[in-house]
Amino acid sequence: MRDTPELTDTAKSLVPWLVAVAFFMESLDTTILNTAVPTVAAALNVAPLSMKAVLTSYTISLAVFIPISGWVADRYGTRRVFASAIGIFTLGSFLCGISADIHLLVACRILQGCGGAMMVPVGRLTVVRTFAKSELIRAMSFVAIPGLIGPMLGPLAGGLIVGYLHWRVIFFVNIPIGLVGLYMVHRHLPDFRAEHNDPLDVVGFILFGAGIAILSYVLEVFGETSLSGREVAGLLAISVALLCGYVLHARIEPKPLLHLSLFKLRTLTCAIAGGFVTRLGAGGMPFLLPLLYQVGLGFSAVQSGLLIMPQSIAAMSLKVVMPKILARFGYRRVLLINTVMLGALIALFSTVGPQTSIAMIVAQAFTFGFLSSMQYTSMNTLVYADVPTAETSAASTIMSTNQQMSLSFGVAAASLTTALFIPDRFSTSAAQMIHGTHEAFVLLGALTVLSAAIFYMLRDNDGASVSQHGAAIEG
Repeated sequence: MRDTPELTDTAKSLVPWLVAVAFFMESLDTTILNTAVPTVAAALNVAPLSMKAVLTSYTISLAVFIPISGWVADRYGTRRVFASAIGIFTLGSFLCGISADIHLLVACRILQGCGGAMMVPVGRLTVVRTFAKSELIRAMSFVAIPGLIGPMLGPLAGGLIVGYLHWRVIFFVNIPIGLVGLYMVHRHLPDFRAEHNDPLDVVGFILFGAGIAILSYVLEVFGETSLSGREVAGLLAISVALLCGYVLHARIEPKPLLHLSLFKLRTLTCAIAGGFVTRLGAGGMPFLLPLLYQVGLGFSAVQSGLLIMPQSIAAMSLKVVMPKILARFGYRRVLLINTVMLGALIALFSTVGPQTSIAMIVAQAFTFGFLSSMQYTSMNTLVYADVPTAETSAASTIMSTNQQMSLSFGVAAASLTTALFIPDRFSTSAAQMIHGTHEAFVLLGALTVLSAAIFYMLRDNDGASVSQHGAAIEG
């Protein structure tokens, strides 16, 4: 590893701030749009359920490009890559803000995702290489704060913008932050790069990226496309073939894009597989709740954002007790019980209707925030329980990729499930939207409960090595 000359104390102290600002911009962007979905759909003359493509295109772009972020940073240097990532993300934000139709908006969201895929991993990598191990926990804890504040402010900020300004401002807010970030990164971010860089697994990248992209496309257009059933089945078969091809390729490639050999570890396999199924159920909630509150119950965008805020408040305020819970009860017991409770609570949202009190909605949102935060924290940290130190980066790449894929598929699953119970998605009445989202909550809650079967394979002492640090990683 070739490092820059020794950093001054001032330059070193700026690194967490620069990375934190980029993290805030990225985490805010992932939640600020959810509350505005009904308004943006009306402005672009599409059905609210069709807006899933705008949300999933971003997360799928993250899933496709995150695996190569480390290689790109080692090859071209952390400063150049991090600055380029901010620039691409900012450009994508501007183009999203001037998009005239949903197809152009989806394309610009993909561009945004390309930048976001490099920002977070390369930012973490820069912090790790800047600070000694004795200083790393404090630095990483500071950097993690925006990842909690962004989701808390996002729903309310989105509601305020569409309520009092214009929905395009949702994307324009990133522009001044991005421009300032570009200048500061160019001036102050250290430039780390590898002296010897392994060749990029180009074949693996093509197989995996194309497979995921086609699968995502099938899920997005399913039910609202002129493609015949045979054509959809053909695309699905191509996607499966590409992904199976990657699995075979990864077995013989010395430096594969994703190190599938890590799935020999029981704890990592349970965390990844269980996390994928859990997020298929819970990942659609940020998409469904604004539709229920605004289209179904008639709340304004601001009121909808306020009703969603308790989720993030719960995740932040109760975070300090999570390591104690994991240390006291262990990963197996926590994940078994918490998964069932989370699924039951998702299903319980099917009782929210015109007669439900605001206090009850807030209570359910707060409880959902705590249970989902406990779930994600437990799954994300269990990944590292038995991973050798040398393979930590590879495990992190698998976890991040799986997380973005499952969240994207979760939004698609939520939209498809809701659409099954709505006669005409293009002219949906309030009562029909309430009925459709209620049925979706029940089915997604049941899917979440099913993921407990995966965590049942854990042993009582699994994860003991990391249980004291269970709140270190949120997602």
